Amino acid sequence: MLNEHTLDQLRGLRLDGMVHALTDQASSAAAGALGFEERLALLVQREIDWRDAKRLARLLKAARLKVSGACIEDIDWRASRGLDRSLVAALAGGDWLRHGHNVLITGATGVGKTWLACALAQQAARSGFTVLYARAPRLLGELQVAHGDGSFGRRLAQLARTDLLVLDDLAIAPISAAERNDLLELLDDRVGTRSTLITSQLPVSAWHEWLNDATLADAILDRIVHAAHKIALKGESMRRRQVKA
Repeated sequence: MLNEHTLDQLRGLRLDGMVHALTDQASSAAAGALGFEERLALLVQREIDWRDAKRLARLLKAARLKVSGACIEDIDWRASRGLDRSLVAALAGGDWLRHGHNVLITGATGVGKTWLACALAQQAARSGFTVLYARAPRLLGELQVAHGDGSFGRRLAQLARTDLLVLDDLAIAPISAAERNDLLELLDDRVGTRSTLITSQLPVSAWHEWLNDATLADAILDRIVHAAHKIALKGESMRRRQVKA
């Protein structure tokens, strides 16, 4: 019989993984045949697994990924997409995040840029990194509002602490002078210390023209492109392919 007082003490210590493991062991004949040290090791491992799962759930909830089910294991590797397995495998390892490098994913609409970005972001969360997904036009709009209500500095500091910021759909619409300045501020806080993953329909070579200000464009692109891993997706729209199927 399990001692309910002991279980309550474990709950009080927030050792919920151990509580569940003890309950499972109490109803398992195989567990009863194990020695004390073996059973203790199982309890400790269950608590570690429990905490890891809770932390991942918190990180993914905070990330607000657009495609929550996207994951590295489900990548479509068809040759026509232009994906490099060795590069994706290296990115999955997480060193780019540890060194504050960026990832730039470009390609036509529907080729899977957002899906791949979310898969890499989920992998980052699995590795314990904080993540935030945002559509670039919407985030830049929010920063403009933040100027008006006095929260700009606080919001910028919050973004600067995020290990991986996913900016989806950059350059999908013309950029204003104020948005251009905010983009530079946002990236300047992150360069060399935090990673940014950007998706865009425009190729990287066209971003300078889109920014429409030679001086600021040079400064922004220097912060984005330096030490960046580039993925140029190809092929037909994945959405159109799904409809055909």
